[in-house]
Amino acid sequence: MTLFVERRRPALTPDLLVRVALAWAMICALLLVTTLSAMIGQRFPDPDDTLRLVQVRDLLAGQGWFDLAQHRAGATPMHWSRLVDLPIAAVILAVGTFASAPAAEMTALIVVPLLTLFACLFLVGRVAWRILGDELAVFACLSFAFCVPVIEQLRPMRIDHHGWQIAAVLLALNGLMARSPRAGGWLVGGGLALALAISLEGLPIAAVFMGVLALRWLRSRADRQWLVSAMQSLALVSLALHGATRGLDLAANCDAVGPVHLAMFAGGAVVLTITAAREPRPRGAALTGFALAAGGALGILLLATPQCANGAFAALDPLSRAMWYDRIREGMPIWQQSLPVVLQTLLPPVIALAATFRLAGRASGWLRCWWIDYAILLGAALAVSVFVARAGAVAGALAAIPLGWQLREWLRGARHLKRPLKKAMIYGGISVALVPAAPALLLVSAVPGQAQLSSGNGRPPPPGRCGLSSRPVTLAALPAGTVLAPLDVAPQILLATRHSVLATGHHRAPRMAAVIAAFLAPPAEARAIALRNGVDYVALCPDVAEPQNYAHDAPRGLSARLLAGDPPAWLEPVPRRGDDGWQVWRMRPAG
Repeated sequence: MTLFVERRRPALTPDLLVRVALAWAMICALLLVTTLSAMIGQRFPDPDDTLRLVQVRDLLAGQGWFDLAQHRAGATPMHWSRLVDLPIAAVILAVGTFASAPAAEMTALIVVPLLTLFACLFLVGRVAWRILGDELAVFACLSFAFCVPVIEQLRPMRIDHHGWQIAAVLLALNGLMARSPRAGGWLVGGGLALALAISLEGLPIAAVFMGVLALRWLRSRADRQWLVSAMQSLALVSLALHGATRGLDLAANCDAVGPVHLAMFAGGAVVLTITAAREPRPRGAALTGFALAAGGALGILLLATPQCANGAFAALDPLSRAMWYDRIREGMPIWQQSLPVVLQTLLPPVIALAATFRLAGRASGWLRCWWIDYAILLGAALAVSVFVARAGAVAGALAAIPLGWQLREWLRGARHLKRPLKKAMIYGGISVALVPAAPALLLVSAVPGQAQLSSGNGRPPPPGRCGLSSRPVTLAALPAGTVLAPLDVAPQILLATRHSVLATGHHRAPRMAAVIAAFLAPPAEARAIALRNGVDYVALCPDVAEPQNYAHDAPRGLSARLLAGDPPAWLEPVPRRGDDGWQVWRMRPAG
């Protein structure tokens, strides 16, 4: 008995939409309930979400479309894309016609992530529906929602770019199913161009997609149009998106698509188009074309921007790298993560990869090739997530389809078991596969002293304590000025007050090193840094990790003195208003 749909179904039917919509409604209901307290308190999951709303506010207030700088943070030139700002701004404008500005913003904070979730579920469900059948569309959607690294990027209040990048990769995946190599290739290239325009961290998975299409070319010369069309689309769509969102910006940056990357894509498209036009030739000719396209792109990158050979953050100063970038948990490899994070990042894709091999083994013809291609994509995404934990979201999204099939198979097998104990063990194993971190979290919570305040978990901090999204009520009541504050809480100051900050935690921030140096330095040196940068206030949220890290690394530094309740004489304490947990000092006049 075959387990597959031997012919790909039509691209879209009402039945598919109904199934995806039902799954989406169930998942949305669960997300709204579990994040209700965070929505009421407007507590963002990450400082990047806070700053994203600040950027959208500035855009709606009249800041130029091509002006991405954050002018209240030292004119920091942001590498973010306006593409992600568009849906947020659109919802705020639409709702703002009949509701207050706060209500319009809160609507956007809820609606935009959930709409992104629907787009992802539709793209996942569409692949499962066309390849595996009706029932698997729902199973794939539910498996997608159970993957913690994925759903964390798509819950309410999460308005940063990661959710849209997942959707763009899934759009490229849908292109691999097209009946026409030309149309499919253009969809693959367009999806990848969108992902790269949103964030250049999608470059590794884009390279893997192109490798899969190159493999199709080698399998059959008739399939060479897949790779040619994908590269042409990547080059042209990337050029169009750059012009629409960056204008005439010709800066050679390592962290965003720019002229160098556009030249790489265009060069690859030209080489592959010429190579395809000269087919049929010996296979070595195609391999030579692949090598010229890839080598030429790499050569353009290294010759035009040799500094980018060391990665997107090559220009980061040593102090900021050591004290900030190297401590960002989501950017660390998997072996530096906690056990729950390791399990929920690796286990679902590993199970899904094994299921993909089983699917390939049971298939034949084009379907067997499809699952082999899928295994390559999923395996590569899993490998990337081992070295960069936040890449686990893309791996989890790609895992949803084979994981949904495996879940259905397990449930079918369990229904036929007659021994209750064995059936219970099977269901327990299914639960662990879907939520692999649950046993580890229960174990950790059972160990005394393991509970810590987490400002990014949606729960409010205890009274008198503050988190990354705590409102600086005391600071907001002061006349506008420049605030020296830890990098992680600086976006909240920009959102909730009229003040400027010395810098935020973004690698292009020109004064990031000054913030770190000031909190590490002895009070006299810290005062000199503050005066050089026109600081009016110093503010701390003492319960978050950053100032505590500074105090640990520099026991005699400014941060250690402030946390110990021993501010230097040049700082005047500001009486606290309410119970926001913030500590604020005013700079005393010189002399």
